[in-house]
Amino acid sequence: MKKILHLFLLIVIFTACKSTSSIITSREDKSSKSEDRKMEQLVEQLINVATENIGVRYKYGGATRAGFDCSGLIYTVFNSKNIVLPRNSFEQSKIGVVLNQRRDSVNKGDLIFFKTDNSAKINHVGIVIEVNEDEIKFIHSSTSKGVIISSTKQAYYKNSLAQINRIL
Repeated sequence: MKKILHLFLLIVIFTACKSTSSIITSREDKSSKSEDRKMEQLVEQLINVATENIGVRYKYGGATRAGFDCSGLIYTVFNSKNIVLPRNSFEQSKIGVVLNQRRDSVNKGDLIFFKTDNSAKINHVGIVIEVNEDEIKFIHSSTSKGVIISSTKQAYYKNSLAQINRIL
C-alpha cells in the first residue's frame, strides 16, 4: 500500500511540475516575443530617423540637420531614442558585439564600419537598413554626397568594409 501511495504521489508531483513548467515556458515565450517586437520597433524608428535625413549635406564635425559627418549622423539618430553612443566612428566601433560578416548574422539596425582611403583604423560608419543574399544596404553621410543610402555591392564600400557591430 505504501508503494502505491508513493507512486501516486510521484505521479501527482510530476504532473504538477510538468504543468507549471509549461506555464512558465509559455510566459517566457510571450515575454520574449514582446521584447522582440519592441526591439524591431526601435530599429524601425532608428532607421526612420536616419532616412528623414537623406539629402542633408556633409559637414565635418556636424551632428545636426545643418550638416552631418558619418559618426554625427549615427550619434544623432541613436540619441533621438535616448541611446548615447561615442561621438566618433572609431570609438563607436568599440561598442556592442562585433559580428562576423556573413549576411545571415547581420540585421537591420546594426552598425557597419569601414576603413576608407587606406586608413589603418576605422574612420567611417553607417546603419544597416537592409540585408540581402549578396549585399548590405546602409545609410551614412558621405563626404561627397551627404546623407545617402549605399551598398556593399559598390566596390569602394566592399573593399573598405572593416566590421559590423550589434549594439541593440
